[in-house]
Amino acid sequence: MSIFQLPSITKKKNRLGRGHGRNGGKSGRGQKGQKSRAGYSAKKGFEGGQTPLYMRFPKGRGVKQITPSQIKKPAVITLGVLRGFEAGSIVGPGQLHKRGYVQKKTDRVKLIGAGALEGAYTVRVHACTPGAKAAVEKSGGKVELIEIKNRD
Repeated sequence: MSIFQLPSITKKKNRLGRGHGRNGGKSGRGQKGQKSRAGYSAKKGFEGGQTPLYMRFPKGRGVKQITPSQIKKPAVITLGVLRGFEAGSIVGPGQLHKRGYVQKKTDRVKLIGAGALEGAYTVRVHACTPGAKAAVEKSGGKVELIEIKNRD
């Protein structure tokens, strides 16, 4: 230092984070590691490499959806089938199964058709068209609807 230069009162600022030259430093990022690198941003739910909380729990099972193809359609019985039974008899899924009109006793049965019917029948089915019901009642019989119980 020469005689004409006065010593500086202010301290020179360290240029941090500019390489490993003079006063490179760590820029307040600590030592080495993922957080000290440029471009680091903590992702949502990131736990430092540990398996995140949302992955540690089992998946939700949800609700099983039933497609239209999985819904079993009822066995369709016409008024002509009733003519094969004796007049005054009770016709239900069990009797229709014995005669081979229905595959299983537990199958749902729907009565369809319109027109004349001879003889009074008591028909026990799960569903019935208005025309078929009118034809059975006109001949002196009656239609009893079987209630479907839910499996819930």
